[in-house]
Amino acid sequence: MAGGTQEPARRRDAEPVALHQAEKRNDVLLFDTNVLVYAANRDSTLHRPCRRRLGEARRDPSPAFLTWSVCYEFLRVTTHPRVLASPWKARDACRSVSDLLASPGFDLLIATPRHQSVLAQTLSELPDLRGNVMHDVHTAVLMREHGISRICTRDTAFRRFPFLTVVDPLSAS
Repeated sequence: MAGGTQEPARRRDAEPVALHQAEKRNDVLLFDTNVLVYAANRDSTLHRPCRRRLGEARRDPSPAFLTWSVCYEFLRVTTHPRVLASPWKARDACRSVSDLLASPGFDLLIATPRHQSVLAQTLSELPDLRGNVMHDVHTAVLMREHGISRICTRDTAFRRFPFLTVVDPLSAS
């Protein structure tokens, strides 16, 4: 933090989005892995609504974010033969992530020097977090650190974080 202000969320193709702007905008979203996987998996009953929601976000220049953890989890799931009936080749899954990040409003949230203190605060407030939920903790902490409170996901476990609002991709935009 410089001069008492929060770090901006990083954008490759534009000026950084200052947190005070993100906090005031109701259209800033982070997309969770499951939405990306459903949008990619034509065999899923959730394919169409998730693909539609992701497509809307890709065309909208409003800020939308992923994390590296979300990207790697997408690669893991879409290339796994025990998860998808027709798993993707790694290069195709990677191309899908690259294409998404090339969309006008999309970018990655990355940890700032504040990350450890935001993690400590979150774990102090929610001391029962453990095990497999730690992947979600990482996503939630990155969001909190950047002042982003809305996550588009089907994973109801994100409701445990009082500083996040879960946006179901099946709900109307």
